[in-house]
Amino acid sequence: MNNPKSFNQFKRRYIGNSAVKALLFTITLLFTIVLLNHSTTGVSIVPQSLRPDIKVRNIINTLSVSPSVRIVKDPRNNTLYYLKRNGEIYQVNLASSTRTLVYNSSNHNISETQGMAIGPNGTIYLVGNADLVNNQTQAIIVKGVINSSTRQRIWSILAKSEAYPKSKTAYDHRFNGVVVSLDGKFIYVNSGSRTDHGEVQSVNGLYPNTREVGLTACILRLPSNGNNLFLANNRATLKTAGYIFAEGTRNTFDMAFAPNGDLFGTENGPDRDMSEELNWLRLGGNYGFPWRIGGTDNPQQFPNYNPATDRLLSPQFNAIQRGYYRNDPTFPIRPTGNLIEPIPNLGPDADNYRDPVDGKIKDASVLGQPFSTFTTHRSPLGLVFDTQGVMSPEFNRDGFMLSWTAGDPTGETLIGPFKDASQDLLHLKLTKVGNTKKYKLNATRLVTGFSNPIDAEIISNKIYVLEYGGNQGIWEVSMPTK
Repeated sequence: MNNPKSFNQFKRRYIGNSAVKALLFTITLLFTIVLLNHSTTGVSIVPQSLRPDIKVRNIINTLSVSPSVRIVKDPRNNTLYYLKRNGEIYQVNLASSTRTLVYNSSNHNISETQGMAIGPNGTIYLVGNADLVNNQTQAIIVKGVINSSTRQRIWSILAKSEAYPKSKTAYDHRFNGVVVSLDGKFIYVNSGSRTDHGEVQSVNGLYPNTREVGLTACILRLPSNGNNLFLANNRATLKTAGYIFAEGTRNTFDMAFAPNGDLFGTENGPDRDMSEELNWLRLGGNYGFPWRIGGTDNPQQFPNYNPATDRLLSPQFNAIQRGYYRNDPTFPIRPTGNLIEPIPNLGPDADNYRDPVDGKIKDASVLGQPFSTFTTHRSPLGLVFDTQGVMSPEFNRDGFMLSWTAGDPTGETLIGPFKDASQDLLHLKLTKVGNTKKYKLNATRLVTGFSNPIDAEIISNKIYVLEYGGNQGIWEVSMPTK
């Protein structure tokens, strides 16, 4: 898998260099595969609400050989669907807690899918990736349009990318998240990075001196009525065609429109202890990667960088073990112009950081410091908004977000967020800062104990959370109404 919740992300959290660590990783991997593919009822963690007025119940478990990766609704009738990595699409009957297989790869011809969205007219958009020769990959975006006469769904290719090189590391994020514009005229598609932090990844010399390429670390905007569009592996060509919406994004796995029409995206950070981001995504914006990550500078861009004295490099992580953080005289020159900073989090939750001076873990809001934006290694995703404005005043028209990675609530023994349990549902109170083009937010935990929650959807006052781990449950979180 190639996303922050994926097998590659799992690997980058846990791979070690020594024989002992390799053996432990193999055992862990085999156990994980067994757990994901053959889990029985009772293995999943039962989520717990932190408030008596928020109720949580299990709708259905979706465990199968292929993991569940996306959950979406048809905005015409609020019918709920979920997507498997192998391209299977299931319709959920909420009343009876049952599901029905409605489409698979024989319908849409994508056998490896990571993104799904449904437009206002009921068109389904799928984002997938294909492996090609010479360690290359290709993005494939298809759409399923409902025929007005037969009411049958007709599948076609909206866009295909040129082949481009993978890095053959845990950081091949590829194409994944997709969202449809409110008027249905465009889709926004995330293409993640092929590096951890902009380092050279040459695939043992197959692609000399290659860092990011034209098609990676960006968000594309494509016309929804497109047919067989060609996405060149050239940034200038993509910009000339009007396809680049934003760049400098490492891996914006999930995006969502707020009630006011602003587009937001979660951003997953690198193996270095740099915070994860929430960004207000705007046309033409550069969000800093790989020069600015989590509101701070990537030190590898500076000629005097010495990783041996870098307190934010934990030896538990893959990129550090493999020496990807290094003195790098040929690191690309920082672009001119303003790089857009992440939205600051004023707490009270998900705002822990490691101090680069003394190496200690601190709570930003306790210290009265704004923080950009979430505790490192949380892997934020599953972003939704109360667009209908049906929730109680405390939550009305606000955002909600999941975090995928398990954390250590009391320390830093796990390879994940430190002094932060994570795997939770957060309430995001977003506020515009005066007349400026900036936001700030307060993050508060509402529900804990999910098993690698991977995606969310919202229908009225109910948030539906899809898990990647355990029994891959779908949980209904009922929020208080007006």
